[in-house]
Amino acid sequence: MTRRLRRAGRVPTGVDRVEQAYLNRFIEDDVPAYALMRTAFGYVMLDVGGMRAFHDRVVGAKNWGHPDLLSRLPRGRDQALMQAETDVRRLAVGRCVPARLRQMLTRLLSDGFDYFNVGHSNLTERVLRSVSYAQGRTHVLIHDVIPLEHPNFQRSGTVRPFREKLQRVARLADSVIYNSDDTRRRAEAQMRSWGRVPPSIVAHLGTMMPTPDPSGLPQGLPPAQPYFVTVGTIEPRKNHAFLLDLWEQMGSDAPPLLICGSRGWNNDAVFARLDALPPDSPVTELPGLSDAALAALIQQSAGMLFPSFAEGYGLPPTEALMLGSRVLCNDLAVLHEVLDTYATFAPVSDTENWLKTMNSWKNSPSEAVSGAGFEGPEWSDHFKTVLRLT
Repeated sequence: MTRRLRRAGRVPTGVDRVEQAYLNRFIEDDVPAYALMRTAFGYVMLDVGGMRAFHDRVVGAKNWGHPDLLSRLPRGRDQALMQAETDVRRLAVGRCVPARLRQMLTRLLSDGFDYFNVGHSNLTERVLRSVSYAQGRTHVLIHDVIPLEHPNFQRSGTVRPFREKLQRVARLADSVIYNSDDTRRRAEAQMRSWGRVPPSIVAHLGTMMPTPDPSGLPQGLPPAQPYFVTVGTIEPRKNHAFLLDLWEQMGSDAPPLLICGSRGWNNDAVFARLDALPPDSPVTELPGLSDAALAALIQQSAGMLFPSFAEGYGLPPTEALMLGSRVLCNDLAVLHEVLDTYATFAPVSDTENWLKTMNSWKNSPSEAVSGAGFEGPEWSDHFKTVLRLT
């Protein structure tokens, strides 16, 4: 649960939601479970009671405590992380410095165990070898290999660590869980060049749908007229520049476009365009919305737009279809796999098709949506597949 710990206090991303789903599942299981977390000064282990307490804090049912002196020592960290690390140390049934990890695992899990890493965090040589030393079996969920296929979309200095992480998974994992057939095909193509392809399964991700609640929206939202929504971190891969270009082409006839997501990286040109928008622009940037408020915005929209260049799965359009919204997305193989025929697909090279589709949806917001009848994958189905590994 290292990623969920490190991102305490932030709006959850798709990967965060997956870690949360595994936490939810394991604290309700009758099989003993522990959570492993990497803090600034070493590792902590929580038992099921500690995991439940951590869960309550993550979802906001309980408040984080006050940060202790140890959490304040590293510089440049936000308040939420300091509070979260303090609390997990208080809740821990085991703590150790990095060099003592294998001894802690052996002591607490002497009867053997299965280790699930589903957040791409903490996939280090130390952790994977310590699990093996303690007679555990490692199962890693791979979300995508986009950093290797599209390095131009990544933060500086992140591609090599990601490659090394995946190489360790190829060498040391007992099995790999893939969120889609498309991700498995792409990841195993990389692994074959390194010499070992671990046994694997494909388990589509489930969804945790909040109850839509417009009360958390800023004043004036949702717009009175038909509007469109796009959801995702504002980074190059999500292709917000394409939408801004379309809105410029539409000019005064453009409907409202709500860009829901925080600003990411390597996207200064898009940030500059957003900063330069006039006060009466139809384009609005909306970071930090709650899941319930965002769901309400999507549900009442004329459609969700998803022009992403690359995806490992595509949770936002999946959730949009489950909310009854229409979805217009880039023509990606993985989106065809997950969304089937319920979404509308158009390559981002075909701007006329995008403009024609949006114009039609803008003028017919009350008609039956393309997502009608869509039944998204359930987490229960995901876990029926995954837990066969144990």
